[in-house]
Amino acid sequence: MNKRTAQILLFSQISKMDIPLVGGKGANLGEMFTADIPVPDGFVVTSKAYYDFLKKTSLKKKILTELSGLDVNKSKDLMAASEKIKTAILSAEMPKDLAADIKKAYHTLCGENDRFVAVRSSATAEDLPDASFAGQQETYLNVKGFDDVVKHVQMCWASLFESRAIFYRTDKGFNHMKVGIAVPVQLMIQSQVSGIMFTVNPLTNERSEISIEAAYGLGQPVVSGELTPDQYIVKKNNWDISYKFIAKQTWQFTLGGNTPVSNAYQEAQKMDDRKVIELAKIGERVEKHYGMPMDIEWGMENNKLYIVQARPVTTLVFQDNSDDLIVDETKHPKLLLEGLGASPGVASGAVVIVKDPSEIDKVKQGDILVAEMTNPDYVPAMRRAAAILTDKGGRTSHAAIVSRELGIPAVVGSLHATTMLAVGEIITVDGFDGKIYEGDVTTVNDKKEKIISLADLEIKTATKIYMNLAEPELADEMAMRRVDGVGLLRAEFMIANIGTHPRKFIEDGQSVEFTQRLAEGMEKFAKAFNPRPVVYRATDFRTNEYKNLKGGAKYEQDEFNPMIGFRGVSRYLADDEVFKLEIDAMLHVRNKLGYKNLFLMLPFVRTVEQLRECKKLLSSYGLRRSGNFKLWMMAEIPSNVILLDDFIDEGIDGVSIGSNDLTMLTLGLDRDNEKVASTYSEMDPAVLKSLEKIITTCKKRGITCSICGQAPSVYPELVEMLVDWGVTSVSISPDVLEKTRRLVYEVEQKKLKKMKPKSKR
Repeated sequence: MNKRTAQILLFSQISKMDIPLVGGKGANLGEMFTADIPVPDGFVVTSKAYYDFLKKTSLKKKILTELSGLDVNKSKDLMAASEKIKTAILSAEMPKDLAADIKKAYHTLCGENDRFVAVRSSATAEDLPDASFAGQQETYLNVKGFDDVVKHVQMCWASLFESRAIFYRTDKGFNHMKVGIAVPVQLMIQSQVSGIMFTVNPLTNERSEISIEAAYGLGQPVVSGELTPDQYIVKKNNWDISYKFIAKQTWQFTLGGNTPVSNAYQEAQKMDDRKVIELAKIGERVEKHYGMPMDIEWGMENNKLYIVQARPVTTLVFQDNSDDLIVDETKHPKLLLEGLGASPGVASGAVVIVKDPSEIDKVKQGDILVAEMTNPDYVPAMRRAAAILTDKGGRTSHAAIVSRELGIPAVVGSLHATTMLAVGEIITVDGFDGKIYEGDVTTVNDKKEKIISLADLEIKTATKIYMNLAEPELADEMAMRRVDGVGLLRAEFMIANIGTHPRKFIEDGQSVEFTQRLAEGMEKFAKAFNPRPVVYRATDFRTNEYKNLKGGAKYEQDEFNPMIGFRGVSRYLADDEVFKLEIDAMLHVRNKLGYKNLFLMLPFVRTVEQLRECKKLLSSYGLRRSGNFKLWMMAEIPSNVILLDDFIDEGIDGVSIGSNDLTMLTLGLDRDNEKVASTYSEMDPAVLKSLEKIITTCKKRGITCSICGQAPSVYPELVEMLVDWGVTSVSISPDVLEKTRRLVYEVEQKKLKKMKPKSKR
């Protein structure tokens, strides 16, 4: 079976490497199911089915029209666009072949009689280590019958364009049309008790503790924050319950909807200590399987525990030495309310009470957002708020997770905040201790709690992780991240910022000025990342791009297809004066400023002869390969693949695969031409064979081999191939740094397990 073309996949056919097809939720459900973790069975309507639906119904154009020019900070405009898109999706007809496949899978899952299922949304960019996407799409419980399942699959598709989801993707820099959606359909657990479990204390970052929340009935009210659940902290070393908070629960969500809890059970512990510990041990199993702390949704039916969802914990807390606010005890703070600390930090501000998402525009920068409960629809306002305070909810509700991701102090489950506090009243919110004080009682402390990705703290890979960068202003900020260096420093962006064609500088007698300005950009990167390597890719402007620079029209001719025209090394050999300016800038940074971590990469080298002649030029400029200077070459042309041994013989230290151009030229298409764009795929067998040949040849010859571009991030299955073949590094854009690091880590761990010798009995 070809998974990539499948519209339906069973849980038993899915692993955690299938995120592009089944999304984060779907991949984790399949992974756990096959690992014999107690997960209810099901199937997934893949993202392939969703994209086919958009294509067959011509909805893509409608969606893009509605999103074009949309200011997501204007709530009314955002909500209006969302409704139009959702209506269009729901009004379109489900393809008949897909409907038939869903029917078949549902009946196979249920047996002779229709059964209740949960229909969940699983976006293909969700549950990543540096973005939770918590609650952005919908989940529907207690769905029964084929027609209803098909209807709710389509409703899940539509939920990809909820206003909150549009806002979140825009805020995180995700392309709306590149975030697909799959739909897991899973047998319902009619839970007597359910809730959330974190295999790390989400508030204190304590790895030796498991946090469990529990409530009567199905878990949706706990996830959404409608109920304040019981809280348990379990120690992993001895399985002691070190903390217990029993919440009063007057109602529960069941198959029959919201039903009352009898008086005798309202203030009782929701599950006994024995079951709490049993659940904690299952959580530890899940954590060990994934090799990282996990956020888990669970349920208990007929006294048996089930896991219904799991995702990596996206945010944890660490200590820093910068300034932050704490409660000043010398001001004798007056306690107004108490709740559960859900997101660490202290903040003060004016109270703004928000009753529903339509009122979020009331919240201005620095206000305290007070609501009965928060949900992802509130995210635009949460970003402006100094702190969040709710009547209901637990520490692991979706809203609490998002608060921690945003780094906003939050207190949940205060019971009476919306009724006891007055609009405009100044209060102080302590997200550590869950306390609310009258007035501004803050002071500055020298230790600050920050929210960062778990991956930044722990994950280490044998494969080096580099960044693709271009903007010198970002150098210092990016260098602070845990990264092995800059694998692709693009010359074009720095020259574009200079704004004038280098030929005009030469003509005007200002060559030195151009060199100085370019050197300034190089210096910022080399200094910020020193001693980590910075690989500068010499200019690969195409004629149409060069033409846009000041004076460019004079020096650039019109080409029918600039993508395969006068670019890369061909330019240097034809016009070595411009190339010399770049090398002069590099020599200044390396020799005069002393940053020996700056290396050179040559782009679009068509022939071995071109490489030879270019190296002669470099030698004449005073730049030669040595122990402290490395020369790399882009591998992006079929000739680079076919004659790679010859290129290596000519003398290079490393190869960086330009997967974008390599794919384009291998398949014989212009990647800028939308009429053939559908054929463009880094996963085409011809491209994969080229990648394998490059990597294995470099490995055999003992030189480094990297890959730059988004392919490893877009196709998780490709990461496994790259690591298996022996790639030494990947270089990616900063926005997918942690996502890629985790993918590489998981593949390396999988490979190590395969290599580990089996013990003899």
